[in-house]
Amino acid sequence: MNKKLLQLYGLKFNPFSPEIPTEAVRVSPAVESFLWKLEQALAREGGFALITGEPGTGKSVTLRLVAERLSTQPELVVGVISRPQANAADFYRELGEAFQVDLRPHNRWAGARLLRERWQAHIETTLLRPVLLVDEAQEMKPAVLSELRLLSSARFDSRQLLTVVLSGDGRLVDKLRREELLPLGSRIRTRLQLDFAEPDELRLTLKHLLSVAGNPALMTSELLTTLCEHSLGNYRVLVSLSGELLTAAAQKDLPQLDEKLYLELFAPPRTAAKTPVASRRP
Repeated sequence: MNKKLLQLYGLKFNPFSPEIPTEAVRVSPAVESFLWKLEQALAREGGFALITGEPGTGKSVTLRLVAERLSTQPELVVGVISRPQANAADFYRELGEAFQVDLRPHNRWAGARLLRERWQAHIETTLLRPVLLVDEAQEMKPAVLSELRLLSSARFDSRQLLTVVLSGDGRLVDKLRREELLPLGSRIRTRLQLDFAEPDELRLTLKHLLSVAGNPALMTSELLTTLCEHSLGNYRVLVSLSGELLTAAAQKDLPQLDEKLYLELFAPPRTAAKTPVASRRP
């Protein structure tokens, strides 16, 4: 959204954009508890954490919050996997780039040794475990997940060299129940299960977004209620509908978003009533 439209509504940023500032995100108590555990326990002791939920329930936003919180610790190294669907060789390439280790993927034994040495040195220097974040982890191949489990532990599995946060939908949960991945599933130390939100929770989130963006009166109270009741408990649907309303209001030069505009955009079209055909006499 350009500056002219933002100024039209007195907004500091588009509250319905996927790229809203991290500090504008409303953090629920469950997410806050998960973040605290990562900062105070796993970043110091290592191990696996799991974020799961259906699409639109806030997994990727939570992972952004994790990255933001951990980045406040200047000595902590945080790596991100951007291609979870990669094979083992490409996975090693990305690990090497994330942790600044020059790896040769065709020699995984040497690559594993170099990575573990780098992580050991980081632990001895900072007393913190390096962190690896993986979004859309349901796309990871079982062999790669098993490789990650073996790679991140030492001393006969008694010492964790890495903190790994896996985020994915229900397919990830099902995958971790597979026989070859049970050893990884049993090592999940912290879990966050995100679910569809109640209308009251959606309303709090929407009001928070409007407030931090600079215009808490952008929507009427009736429209807030309507949006939250028709978003199916899904944050992504909520902001998508709101974004369409904001664009339409700007196009019409409306001072405020209201329920009338919602009905114009989203109400189902009326079907013409069928007139009964008079029966013909033979």
